[in-house]
Amino acid sequence: MPRSLFFVTALFWLSTNAVQATEYIYRELMANTLPSARCEDRTAAIATASKPYNMDRFTKRFCQTQGYGWHVDTIKDHGMPECSPCDDKGGQQCYIKDVVVKCKLIKPGSVGMLPGQG
Repeated sequence: MPRSLFFVTALFWLSTNAVQATEYIYRELMANTLPSARCEDRTAAIATASKPYNMDRFTKRFCQTQGYGWHVDTIKDHGMPECSPCDDKGGQQCYIKDVVVKCKLIKPGSVGMLPGQG
């Protein structure tokens, strides 16, 4: 008897969660990262600009500029490095140009956030 009660409870719980699936609003953005803080030779500057930490940080910031609750879904295009000279010794500062990121926001009312509904 207890196993069948557990099975019925689990089945009921799964069916109610399937009905209340979270819906999202999606938006794609294209933006550039900021240049590195210091002058380096070209290969080191490109490596600094395209570090995974920097890409994660800037793509998160791109989505957050859309407003409260927006966050990164996927990075569609990692962009191309662009460099500019910054001193007389051949140093350069690089940034990543045309990064395309897909942002998402939970659709209002899709997860029972409105009182008295659901």
